[in-house]
Amino acid sequence: MKKEILKNLIDLIDEQDTETIFRVLIRFVPEDTPLPDEIMAITRANESIKTFGTVAHEDVNWE
Repeated sequence: MKKEILKNLIDLIDEQDTETIFRVLIRFVPEDTPLPDEIMAITRANESIKTFGTVAHEDVNWE
């Protein structure tokens, strides 16, 4: 089966069912594997949040 056939079938689906179809299809999309430096950055960020907390959106000087 070609992807074009699937695309055409999706166009035939009732608008009410698109969320269900999306949830099924998204399971087949491969996820990217994080790189070692990305994992390290996430770990450092989580440790920083544990230690120092976060800044509220309204407390940021956006100018």
